[in-house]
Amino acid sequence: MSRTAIRTTDQDIRVALLVFDGVKLLDVAGPSEVFGDSGRYAVVLCSPDGAGVRTSTGVRLAVDARADEVGPVDTLLVPGSDDFPATPTPPDVLAAVAVLAPSARRVASVCTGAFVLAEAGLLDGRRAVTHWRHTTTLAHRYPRIAVEPDALYVRDGDVFSSAGVSAGIDLSLALVEQDHGAEHARDVARSLVVFMQRPGGQSQFSVPSRTTRPHGHPLRAVLDRVAADPAADHSAAALAAVAGTSTRHLTRLFRDELDTTPARHVELVRLEAAQAFLVAGHTVASAAARSGLGSDETLRRVFLRHLGVSPTAYRDRFGGNAITVT
Repeated sequence: MSRTAIRTTDQDIRVALLVFDGVKLLDVAGPSEVFGDSGRYAVVLCSPDGAGVRTSTGVRLAVDARADEVGPVDTLLVPGSDDFPATPTPPDVLAAVAVLAPSARRVASVCTGAFVLAEAGLLDGRRAVTHWRHTTTLAHRYPRIAVEPDALYVRDGDVFSSAGVSAGIDLSLALVEQDHGAEHARDVARSLVVFMQRPGGQSQFSVPSRTTRPHGHPLRAVLDRVAADPAADHSAAALAAVAGTSTRHLTRLFRDELDTTPARHVELVRLEAAQAFLVAGHTVASAAARSGLGSDETLRRVFLRHLGVSPTAYRDRFGGNAITVT
């Protein structure tokens, strides 16, 4: 991208997108497309020192201005980087936020950009979200933040945060709707062929990882038995028999080692199995039976409780074009 003059008119809402080496390209491109397609925003691409940056994909971006040259903006948007959860936020990025945020009407982050806002103190005492892989890290590192792990985006006053990568588009559409109404935001969404508001939360877009298996007997044998055949009899008594212990002691082991209960663990494993069956083309009834969740109604309740979408909606979104399996 070549350096261009910053476009401003009486109708433009100025959005500063802060970029830096290692920035996630889609975190920048997604919101830029939303605001650009709206036609009512002036997007200012800035970096801490005014120099171009290399994105996470290796693509280079030229910028419009140095952060301290941008001046007052309506919205400051901070994208993410794969580096932020593992390494401290670079001081020059924090300094740029300190310059830009005070003049902004609202501040927003995309993906792990939440770690930048957190380090700057802008999320203290607020609700927030980041990529599902890093919500636990965000909550532990910044205990003053109320992390909502399944949200696609969160608004708390004039501070916004969004989940991983493509959720920056959801967030940007929400900002457009706030500024110009739902109909204009829907027009932008239709133009970009994206959802105005996706159903459910970000947990439906992650592959639920199996619980880490403690070394040795008895809990390891229990977890392996459940994973091997989710639809089998996994009552407390049956699992206690596998572990060679009492049901009370088994419950204590699950609580102490895994911070859960036997019943909840079994339900999550069966949910994961049902997801796989639906993606493979099984009917809702077949997925319910084969996963061990039993009835369509039980499957629906479990999906809504954990994923925020119905089994049918999940299958329509993630299933392939294969012939339906019964």
